[in-house]
Amino acid sequence: MIIEWNAHMFSSDTTRYPFHPNAAYTPNASHWEADPLAAYLQRLQEEHIDRAILVHPEPYGDDHSLVLDCLQREPNLFRGTSLFYPKDPDAPQKLVDLVAQEPKIIATRFHAHRGKEQYLDSFTDRNVHALWEKAIELGLIVELHIGPDYGAQVRDILKDFPQTVTLIDHLAEPHKGDAVEFANILDLAQFENVYMKLSGLNHFAKDEPHYESAKPFTKIVAETFGPDRLVWSSGSPKNVDVHLPQWSEADRAKVKGENLKQLLWPNG
Repeated sequence: MIIEWNAHMFSSDTTRYPFHPNAAYTPNASHWEADPLAAYLQRLQEEHIDRAILVHPEPYGDDHSLVLDCLQREPNLFRGTSLFYPKDPDAPQKLVDLVAQEPKIIATRFHAHRGKEQYLDSFTDRNVHALWEKAIELGLIVELHIGPDYGAQVRDILKDFPQTVTLIDHLAEPHKGDAVEFANILDLAQFENVYMKLSGLNHFAKDEPHYESAKPFTKIVAETFGPDRLVWSSGSPKNVDVHLPQWSEADRAKVKGENLKQLLWPNG
């Protein structure tokens, strides 16, 4: 089974799905389709992807209307993530309300890396802890779009909440930090519930489609987290075969989707 955790739904219909006034960025919606889900379903067919996790995009802020509509249309294929502003004191309750409305919301996301400090100042902030604790209480995965400079802070919060099921996005954006900082990211593998996403290769490598220049780096990350805690997303699932030829077919299958199946669809 192949499962992708990265799809962002964007619609050209900004009347029905307006951008949030506090959005980290406001994209040009004119080149998108009014119904992005139809286009994504075509991608699933072309890449032989069986299921997917829809990642709620930043421009919509904490308005989850589009991802909720997609989940309602294809409840068997998809799960969804959420995004809230930790500095908003109502964020934990908003998360509670969202999950009550749509139980297929299975994660909430935190953003923190160089060039993206709009969401939080530090993982030590009380409001970050409140939202993180609420996610744990609801049984959600904590999705971290962090850079290497936040690795040490995440390690500290995981010492307080080691039960957190955590997914780190895009190899922790290695180009946004240095080797010493990235050592703190690798150190997060000590926590048995931390997963790393093999994605975002195009953020720092340019030799598409498989970004083979990054193989020495991805090999180190893969060896650190192992086949049971590595998750593919974005680009082609063939990236797993290209970057992990030393692993067995069964272990590469875990990365392509079996690990996420065990987390999110354990009953089939």
